[in-house]
Amino acid sequence: MKNPKPKDKAKALPKGRTSGAAAKPRATRRRSLYSAAEVHEIFRRFSVQRPEPKGELEHVNAFTLLVAVVLSAQATDAGVNKATRALFAIADTPEKMLALGEEIVGQHIRTIGLWRNKAKNVIALSEVLIRDHGGAVPDDRDQLVELPGVGRKTANVVLNMAFGQHTMAVDTHILRIGNRIGLAPGKTPEQVEDTLVRIIPDEFMRHAHHWLILHGRYVCKARKPDCWRCVIADICKSPDKSTSEPAPLVPLDDIDPIEVAEAEVAAQ
Repeated sequence: MKNPKPKDKAKALPKGRTSGAAAKPRATRRRSLYSAAEVHEIFRRFSVQRPEPKGELEHVNAFTLLVAVVLSAQATDAGVNKATRALFAIADTPEKMLALGEEIVGQHIRTIGLWRNKAKNVIALSEVLIRDHGGAVPDDRDQLVELPGVGRKTANVVLNMAFGQHTMAVDTHILRIGNRIGLAPGKTPEQVEDTLVRIIPDEFMRHAHHWLILHGRYVCKARKPDCWRCVIADICKSPDKSTSEPAPLVPLDDIDPIEVAEAEVAAQ
């Protein structure tokens, strides 16, 4: 019987690789195309243009804000405002909303898409707020997303607008801008959110999501961006931009009502 051949020397492994099970592929973190200085300048200009940006959903307190954001899914802000003015006049607390009942709430919001399911969620979240939170809207994301009809984006809006927390609520406008100009590339809202909260300077985070939403709604539009109106056209790295000449950097007092109407039609 022949002696067994000596074992071959172990083949050299790539640097950093150990023997055994195959190494799992590392998740790649998507990077912004902009330097820290460029990101700072982008949001500095947004802050000059709109020093105190406000969300366009009408509300009177944290509860009505929460309800308005829940109702705004697959609906325009103008449509939600039209439906909720009369509703919030008679039900601005969970207790009052619950007392109205699902049928009456539904009658108020019939013009909003998916109104039946939304009416059910509004009543259900009102019940949970009363039962588990003493009728108050919690200022904690984990508790908010446990409410019926509330997802991460809704929670981030409420935390930012009602409680001043530095959150980033990624809607379709922000998702589009993040990818179109390479500010925060990502396939999902969570990926875009992760990048934005990492690269935006803390001094701008309070209003950052409003600036991006308004920029996407009125300038960097879905169908065709108005690059000639863009205050960051010279910094923008979109390969499809039509100009590198930035618009004059002046404060905007009010949004033109015609522009609002055009933007709402475009979003439908």
